Amino acid sequence: MGMIILLAAGALLGWLGAIILRREDARDVRFHIAAGAVGAVAGGALTNSVSIFGGLSAHALMVAVLGSVVAIALLNVIRFAGTSGPDVK
Repeated sequence: MGMIILLAAGALLGWLGAIILRREDARDVRFHIAAGAVGAVAGGALTNSVSIFGGLSAHALMVAVLGSVVAIALLNVIRFAGTSGPDVK
């Protein structure tokens, strides 16, 4: 159950990150959702005291949110490293 919660929270944060960053192209949104889910699972797995498949603590969920945000930020840094930034319309 904990894994499902982490994936859902990460995907939601990735989607919201795409909206906040105004990167609402279908491909960009999918990348943000994937990065958010991966970051949330990684952060939750590192801090959860029990298996992420069984339960989930509040502390692990907070770190999962932070992991999701960091993963989205790293994705944007990597994607726009050689340019002056995303095209703003």
